Amino acid sequence: MNPETSRRLLFDMLRIRSVEETIAARYGEQKMRCPTHLSVGQEAVSAAAGAVLRPTDLAVSGHRAHAHYLAKGGSLKAMIAEICGKVTGCARGKGGSMHLVDESVGFMGSTAIVGGTVPVGVGLSYPMKLNQTGQISCVFLGDAVPETGVFFESVNFAVVKQLPVLFLCENNGYSVYSPLSVRQPPGRKLYELVAGFGLKTHHGDGNDARAVYAALSEGVAAIRAGEGPRFYEFETYRWREHCGPMYDNDLGYRTVAEFEAWKLRDPVPALQRALITEAIVTAADVADMQAEIDAEIEEAFAFAESSPFPPPEDAFTDVYASAAG
Repeated sequence: MNPETSRRLLFDMLRIRSVEETIAARYGEQKMRCPTHLSVGQEAVSAAAGAVLRPTDLAVSGHRAHAHYLAKGGSLKAMIAEICGKVTGCARGKGGSMHLVDESVGFMGSTAIVGGTVPVGVGLSYPMKLNQTGQISCVFLGDAVPETGVFFESVNFAVVKQLPVLFLCENNGYSVYSPLSVRQPPGRKLYELVAGFGLKTHHGDGNDARAVYAALSEGVAAIRAGEGPRFYEFETYRWREHCGPMYDNDLGYRTVAEFEAWKLRDPVPALQRALITEAIVTAADVADMQAEIDAEIEEAFAFAESSPFPPPEDAFTDVYASAAG
């Protein structure tokens, strides 16, 4: 991997982490009045995907979508404004944290419905195949999505039609408060289950950003070459509560020991240490990155706070497609 890509991965991970930690810190101000699903601890997969995908590629996601949106190039100002319910938000203040969209960079939307954007992502890939555009469609998903019927239908269709789809699964081990052990029989692996549909799959460490980047680079190149869809599963871990800015280890669904073990594998300082050791960045470089990120975040929140709320009549716009003229 070239040094430029390594530096980009570190910057993007620091940026995603800082944005979400700021959301958590400021959530108590009561200005962000929508549910928020943070992905602190999972930044490596998003950053690597953002570095591999082209601006012309398309992507969709689920309810935990901040990192995917930002890694694909989505506007931070528009995202914070959306979470604050402002008209300058990426969905004009109507959707909130779980409904992010920035078509200008190919992020085609996220939804609160588990698995809801999987068929959308597959549908987006069909004209790519028919028109031989060279694009791919990336479907970000969590470990609960392969338990939905629509996932199996969509994967089967993508395999039958050999569509250019990257199914990218961040397996953080839990669906809300339910671990895989109560949702899947002993010994079953998600990537092996999905492989039964006839597509190539991969399983890896989601806390190693450069390894994720290398694996995705190979897979995306194969998809672009016409080899059909692929499924990539990376094991990772969310630090904060399922929904909200706090921690929920007191609920008893996961142990403090498990949480602390995953924190020791924090992908952000791990990459930072490696790049400093390899003389790809210096501590001063990292400080400069952080200062740039902090300034951008401050500007985004200022933009959101100064933006107006949508007028009441906006509640009735863009509800249905307009009738054909």
